[in-house]
Amino acid sequence: MIPREILKKIRQIELRTTRLVSETLGGQYHSVFKGQGMNFEEVREYQPGDEVRSIDWNVTARMNHPFVKKFVEERELTLMLVVDLSGSGLFGSRDQSKRELAAELASVLAFSAIRNNDKVGLILFTEEVEKYIPPKKGRRHVLRVIREILCFQPAKRGTNFGEALDVLNRLARRHAIVVVISDFLFEHRVAAPEGETARRGGYLLSPNLGPRTLPALRQANRRHDVIAIQVVDRYELALPALGRLVFSDAETGEMIEINTNDARKRRAFADRRSKHQAELLRVLRSASIDSIEVRTGEPYASALGEFFQTREKRRRHG
Repeated sequence: MIPREILKKIRQIELRTTRLVSETLGGQYHSVFKGQGMNFEEVREYQPGDEVRSIDWNVTARMNHPFVKKFVEERELTLMLVVDLSGSGLFGSRDQSKRELAAELASVLAFSAIRNNDKVGLILFTEEVEKYIPPKKGRRHVLRVIREILCFQPAKRGTNFGEALDVLNRLARRHAIVVVISDFLFEHRVAAPEGETARRGGYLLSPNLGPRTLPALRQANRRHDVIAIQVVDRYELALPALGRLVFSDAETGEMIEINTNDARKRRAFADRRSKHQAELLRVLRSASIDSIEVRTGEPYASALGEFFQTREKRRRHG
């Protein structure tokens, strides 16, 4: 049985996101994400202004009157949501965790997709792919997707983008819209000096996606339309001045004490995160992947709307 508070949260997400889709983002989704071809629909009589190249000469010869072929866009697409469920997603300094925001973003995109008769699929991953839901249509299916993002209990706590993308590339045979929703925070173990054993806590926040991840991203983007949505919290970008705090890493279990009243440490933390963000954007651009940044506890409609507008301008200008 699903707890009553989870059902209430799912319902609230549905109400908020369907209103946003109906009023703003649904039409933008339709104009930005187009089908992959044109299907023949019918033959009709030629009318002034029709493209001459669309004339069906066989029918024209039989009827002794010009007829043209009419085509419609092959509309149906597949939206694959690839969602990071690593331990760091449980953090949130306001009333909303990063995981809850990820579920809401997924809901907006999924309801936009089914509004346009597209299918929606889901991959949940940590250090491994923990769950796969094949693409389907319909409101009940979207509500299941939201529920899984909110409620699924992963077996692992770390992050492995390469594994998730490898599974995506195996499962998604046809062109799809692939949205990767993650905080893009991951730890790489620091190699111990020669002659020493690796020590606990030998981890560094890495701006690099790892040796397997960038090639997997590029491969996925060659076959699909990959978009990265980074979910962050304000305190992951700049530390608050709250005195001595003990921080626990949700993915590695490492604990560290920091005096957040020390302005130098706060500046060093902010500088490090700024460099991380810049390097992450550079890596994604190198793979020709568009990215969106959203923050917990803050409106995200403008960020999504700006992304759709940029995509639409790019599409119109080739």
